[in-house]
Amino acid sequence: MGVDIGSSTSKCVILRDGETICAASVLQGGAGTSAPERAVDSALSEAGVVLDDIDSIASTGYGRNTFSIANITFSELSCHARGARFLSPDARTVIDIGGQDCKVMQLDDNGRLDNFAMNDKCAAGTGRFMEVMSRILEIGLSEMAQYSEQAESIIEITSTCTVFAESEIISQLSKGADKHALVAGIHRSVAVKAASLAKRMTVTAPVFFSGGVSKNAGVMSALEHELGVEVRTDDRAQLAGALGAALLSV
Repeated sequence: MGVDIGSSTSKCVILRDGETICAASVLQGGAGTSAPERAVDSALSEAGVVLDDIDSIASTGYGRNTFSIANITFSELSCHARGARFLSPDARTVIDIGGQDCKVMQLDDNGRLDNFAMNDKCAAGTGRFMEVMSRILEIGLSEMAQYSEQAESIIEITSTCTVFAESEIISQLSKGADKHALVAGIHRSVAVKAASLAKRMTVTAPVFFSGGVSKNAGVMSALEHELGVEVRTDDRAQLAGALGAALLSV
């Protein structure tokens, strides 16, 4: 079992025979909440097993050191790299945008972590940024990609701070700005920040996009534009950290 306790969500993955995903769960709520335990309970129920049936429990993420049932912990960088490589076996660059940070990992030919860059000092360009913008625009997170696709233009978001960007969006709305163009601008803003982090290193294709924000096709499209290369993802990409923890514990 691998449990990734992030800042805003908790993920759990159970592997059978160390290689087949037989259960997985994602719950809102991260470190310091009941979500990690509930994520474990949900995955156990799905797999039809009990905790005593689990050979090893590995934790990663912000709350990894406080998860008492884990018998081993791994750094989130190692776990995200391993999980991404499982989902995309030839991935060489991994961009993970989570609730409150953005990580870019460069992998060697064998899939081992070779270099990385991380922005965990500001919520701009993260899932939290997307949540704030979604609330202001009164558009569900799951709807934002569709709004972006329908945009006929882009309104650039110039502020690099979430608080100032919030004020900027409110100001644009008061002027009657088109929400589609604003969403496209928000997606570009997130992509620019992630691409800037990635360009501190050599961006080697294939590029794999993981983390909760990878579920947003609008951000992925903007990221491809900023990097100038194809960006891949997977329906299970949000589970990459938990998956990597489970794989590393085998």
